[in-house]
Amino acid sequence: MTPADDSPADRPIPVVYVEDDEDNVFMLKRRLARRGFEVLTAADGVAGVESVRANQPALVLMDMNLPAMDGWEATRRLKADPATRDIPVIGLSSHAMVGDRESALAAGCDDYDTKPINIDRLLDKMHGLLARKAGP
Repeated sequence: MTPADDSPADRPIPVVYVEDDEDNVFMLKRRLARRGFEVLTAADGVAGVESVRANQPALVLMDMNLPAMDGWEATRRLKADPATRDIPVIGLSSHAMVGDRESALAAGCDDYDTKPINIDRLLDKMHGLLARKAGP
């Protein structure tokens, strides 16, 4: 491999996926890996915050209903920390009740999506946030 072959565009995009359901992790991790993402996982909010701080991913996928620390609190902590506040967070939840999206955005999520995951819709949101983060 030549140095030109190892351009940033050729490297997987690092994402932390905070999710306690192993089936969801298995499914989404595989689908995202096929689309150029390197998915690091954490099974609860505490581990998710630690993983984001340690790995500085390009983006976070945050389940909102988690053990140990829920996704709302984990997101608030990430957005309060200068080292992680600019990392986009997409809140994910199986709850599609009125106000859930607004609650996630109020906690600091940059976007929100419902489960079951529609991969094309989620990828559109991920790419949109990554493009906004990259700037003009």
